[in-house]
Amino acid sequence: MLAGMTLLTVVSCSNPWDDHSANSDENIEQTLGDRLTNDSQTTEFGKLLEETGYDRILSGSKTYTVWPPTNEALASVPQEALSDMKSKKLFVQNHITLTAFSSVSEQDTVTVQMLSNKYLEFKNGAVIFDANVITTDQYASNGLYHVIDKALVPQQNVWEYLKSNAGNKMSSYLLSLDEFNIYQSDSTAKVRAKSEPGLYADSLSNSYLKNVLNLNNEKNKYTFFLLEDDGYDAEVEKLKPYLIKSNEDSTTTYTSYFTARDYVFHKAIARENLPDTLESRFGVKVPIDTDNIVEEVHLSNGVVYVMSTLDVPLETRLLTTQIEGEDPEGFSHGDKRGNTYYREKEDLNGILFYDIMVQNHGEPEFAIYYNTRDLYSTTYEVYWRAINDIQENTFEQRLRFGGTFDLEGEVVDPIATLDYTDVGPDVYDEIFIGEFTLEESGDLDLISLIAANTGSNGDNTLTLDYLKLVPVIK
Repeated sequence: MLAGMTLLTVVSCSNPWDDHSANSDENIEQTLGDRLTNDSQTTEFGKLLEETGYDRILSGSKTYTVWPPTNEALASVPQEALSDMKSKKLFVQNHITLTAFSSVSEQDTVTVQMLSNKYLEFKNGAVIFDANVITTDQYASNGLYHVIDKALVPQQNVWEYLKSNAGNKMSSYLLSLDEFNIYQSDSTAKVRAKSEPGLYADSLSNSYLKNVLNLNNEKNKYTFFLLEDDGYDAEVEKLKPYLIKSNEDSTTTYTSYFTARDYVFHKAIARENLPDTLESRFGVKVPIDTDNIVEEVHLSNGVVYVMSTLDVPLETRLLTTQIEGEDPEGFSHGDKRGNTYYREKEDLNGILFYDIMVQNHGEPEFAIYYNTRDLYSTTYEVYWRAINDIQENTFEQRLRFGGTFDLEGEVVDPIATLDYTDVGPDVYDEIFIGEFTLEESGDLDLISLIAANTGSNGDNTLTLDYLKLVPVIK
């Protein structure tokens, strides 16, 4: 069992360790703390270990791998990286991991989590991050070390970089979302983050990190486009007419969010590999003009491109909203589950689709309710695909947008109620239904698909594959 545990601890081929043990290497009698302090190549790093207390940690019983820089490499470290005890400890931590990695491995590249919680790549046992290994596999009783020709100065991650550039308007706005809630759920998340900071703070305490991508996560890689002030202002102003809120401050806040959310991507992309267009996780196609890159900043979890401008056309920014018929929020007139069919069908081209059909319910103006989020303040063209493939007769249905329920459960004060539209047999086309206009952007909590005003079965059927709400550019 002990031999098995040792094999699990050494994340590599075990030959170098076994060879040293078999030859009774006297260095195996010393701890890593002792060896690093006494090795003529790493005496200065050894002094730093003693100053920060990590000489005692590296003399313990746990197994470590250390990548100590040479004395010459340590001498070239920028002064600010070792300016106080906090920075010195972080610097030391960025050279140590809590397991054993020899230079001999079945993997070309191993991603190593350092004690600093930064992730560095150890390549072919010869390079870690951008430092070359000049002396490999120096063993001790509790691990091993590889001497490197360049210090591993801890890098900021993307979020830390944005915090250090708070003078930039876009950065400043993103930091303000520590306090402002874009969605109601953000408030609950922030309370939870404060009560359990170790587990939740990095992902829930900021509305951008929670709802877009967690740029504070060291495990993932990101590409972030940070606009200079003039370019950022131009993009916000362009989108403002479509994110009108109850007051100017709210309009600016929400417009800034919906502008910035499309400038981050879930992978690190080198400049030479940047495509002409990237698609954000929200489906917005963002044109990339590398001529507008002012600065390229490589960070521990990705890259930031500082841009003079990043022009996203409204035609691609204003996305169509699609609502699936088989995902209703509720129904009118009580329990009609026995009359409701969630269907898996094929269209005339053999393409699979899912929809909903409610038949023989006996209720005039029976309704299926839907909702959707994040609509723009503009006019919407409305389309549906509604499949009547069971009945031979044509029936009619219509849509109502918005409104609230009164005490009797009736919907009052809708934004718009469209005319009835016929649903003929075996029509698989997408049909234009009408238009409605939202004066204020936000969620639409009540969309009603309404049957004919008759109790006659067969004439009051409802069916829906999907709705499409297509925003109109003003």
